[in-house]
Amino acid sequence: MKKIGILSSHNGSGFDYIQKACEDKILNAQVVVIISNNTDANVLKKASSKNIPNYIINSKKYDDTDEEITNLLKKYKCDYVFLSGYMKKIESKLLKEFENKIINTHPSLLPKFGGKGMYGRNVHEAVLKANEKKSGVTLHYVSKDYDEGEFILQNSLKLNENETIESLESRIKDLEKRTIIEGLQKIIL
Repeated sequence: MKKIGILSSHNGSGFDYIQKACEDKILNAQVVVIISNNTDANVLKKASSKNIPNYIINSKKYDDTDEEITNLLKKYKCDYVFLSGYMKKIESKLLKEFENKIINTHPSLLPKFGGKGMYGRNVHEAVLKANEKKSGVTLHYVSKDYDEGEFILQNSLKLNENETIESLESRIKDLEKRTIIEGLQKIIL
């Protein structure tokens, strides 16, 4: 059984999908630790309710957050690290220690609409402004540059004629859930 560590800054909807898939035996894995940089992150409450160890690691508490996060993930013997809305750039020690083991999801068909500042509604707004015919979700490994790691899986959907930011955001969220689980099934054997 593979061990997954989650890094999340807010609600951790990706954690919800992964945890349910683990509980339902869809994934042969277990979420063993959750780390947030935000003391008010809802994902910490969710982790506590599931008796999953959880920690707050941020620059207010630690001089070297990269070192602290890396050490915690190693302590829990994580095979993979999933970024569930983690709003901080992954630093070099963590990238080196978990090379091709850190996974992120992006709400577009990369390489389009990726990079610094391209997350959530910003992406959907850019997709609509560019008059794209389709959008989707990309599950990828994390590299030193935003949204440039090797793709694990991409799923797409056609944009509706009267698509709004809100409708696209909702449809992408539904597609994201499926993409995360399908992608993890490909790599977690």
